[in-house]
Amino acid sequence: MTNRMKEFQNLKTPLFVPFITAGDPSLEATVDLALALQNEGASALELGIPYSDPLADGPVIQRASLRALKNGMSLEKAIKLVSDMREKGLTIPVIIFTYYNLLLQLGEQKFFELAAQHDIDGLLVPDMPFEESKELHEACLQHDLSFISLAAPTTSRERLKEIGRTAQGFLYCISSLGVTGTRTSFANDLDRFLENAKASSHVPVLVGFGLSSREQMQQFEGKCDGFIMGSAIVKKIEELGPELVNEETKDKAIAAFSDFLSKVVPVKKVYS
Repeated sequence: MTNRMKEFQNLKTPLFVPFITAGDPSLEATVDLALALQNEGASALELGIPYSDPLADGPVIQRASLRALKNGMSLEKAIKLVSDMREKGLTIPVIIFTYYNLLLQLGEQKFFELAAQHDIDGLLVPDMPFEESKELHEACLQHDLSFISLAAPTTSRERLKEIGRTAQGFLYCISSLGVTGTRTSFANDLDRFLENAKASSHVPVLVGFGLSSREQMQQFEGKCDGFIMGSAIVKKIEELGPELVNEETKDKAIAAFSDFLSKVVPVKKVYS
């Protein structure tokens, strides 16, 4: 586990992990957006790798993937892009969010080599079941990367205990079934699920899938250690896309993005 991830785990405030798609709306804008997220309080960053068949992603992130693919984005290019982020001041952990087929195409050993060269802190593979991830899990340990595990409200208590026992970095608890996207309600038994996850895990428990407002996060006050937000952020990037890729309007678009974030990031007041 990298020092950045250790620091992440020791943060006292509610953890906030945003998701953005690498290459959307451009490579340069991805760097600017990452820095804006850090400036507005992100504890870590999930950097999504565009994929043509994203099983877990709803329409907002699917559209972002298509835009990024048209821009020539790939797993290797996304990893290398993190060095640009670091050079411009990004200090928070970066977790690569990729489907396994892309990892397989690149080659696991090549991935770990690139991850070490470009300051990657973690890996999340949403289409890899827990039982099939043990070799990759071990490989991440050997290369000082945190392999982020997922759990859902339908996960049995026994399986949740095993996932929590071996979790690295943080445990990603899915708020509801289905694909990503903003929601107005969550799984009926979510509170009990989060309680069980907290009891089972030795790493921070974060909840994601569908969170789009600070008010929604307040529903889980004291029941988890932080939040993951993707679709709401990616949707805002989609709205600002034309301005973000225009040099004359880029700064204004980043300011608008930061203003949006200031209204949704779970600052200390959420838990006060």
